[in-house]
Amino acid sequence: QSLLVSNKRQESKAQHRPLSMGGFTVEEKEQLKALGFIIDPKGIWSLHVQQTAADARKRLGAIRRVTHLLDNQGIMMPYRTSNPESEAHARLVADALDMPVRKVDISAMVDGYLDQESIPANMRRGNAMARARMIVLYDLSEEWRGLVIGTSNKTEMLLGYSTLFGDSACAVNPLGDLYKHQVFQLAEYLELPDEVIHKAPSADLFEGQTDEDELGFSYAEADKLLYPMVDKRYNEAQLIEAGFEPEFVRMVAKRIIRNQYKRCLPPIAKLSHRTINQDFRYLRDWLA
Repeated sequence: QSLLVSNKRQESKAQHRPLSMGGFTVEEKEQLKALGFIIDPKGIWSLHVQQTAADARKRLGAIRRVTHLLDNQGIMMPYRTSNPESEAHARLVADALDMPVRKVDISAMVDGYLDQESIPANMRRGNAMARARMIVLYDLSEEWRGLVIGTSNKTEMLLGYSTLFGDSACAVNPLGDLYKHQVFQLAEYLELPDEVIHKAPSADLFEGQTDEDELGFSYAEADKLLYPMVDKRYNEAQLIEAGFEPEFVRMVAKRIIRNQYKRCLPPIAKLSHRTINQDFRYLRDWLA
């Protein structure tokens, strides 16, 4: 039951070679000469984070056991208001995968800024937490010579439900082409704990937060629309004819458009004949 993605790093005249998730991640690790992976926790650990950990541990090239330098590492980064259940679930999965974890409390570093600037808004506070976690992960990636492995899925990325340079930051992302319902399916296949699979999706950035409450609709509703809208390229009339409410179609389309900047590298003003990420994009001419 392999899931296929395209390897977009190496462009050529030939068609993209389909890779399993394992093949994709191992190839990226080898190209970047990393020794292993550091799991990127959203909140502390949620379903797709634990599924990424499981896949990396069982299938994506963690070819030696816990005591060896090539192993994956999990980092728990709670804030003082984080739900203790999140850490309990993280340890449950880490124990099941025989994967080492390290706990780094981010409360002091986050509060140093939030208190100084007197920031009350939950969104801004949550963004600060997400970005503080990336400070920790990328610093530890240098210590361990590892790659930060992303956990955002296709549904979240399309809807913009992530923090730029926060939980969306990573070196590789094996889940980015899977919709949320496919992440659930993969979690079932990898036999993750039921407590995690059936919990309400939440970044755990403030008390009582759930993804679906913030979005205003469920992930199941979103995926039913996003697949024909994005993968099958249905236009608005076709989507409405297929039974989707016009208001819902327009709201989701607006979110996709509004959050395009989160899915792209920053645009560079073209001032020369060869501009990074426009004319200079691939390393194929530089690799032996």
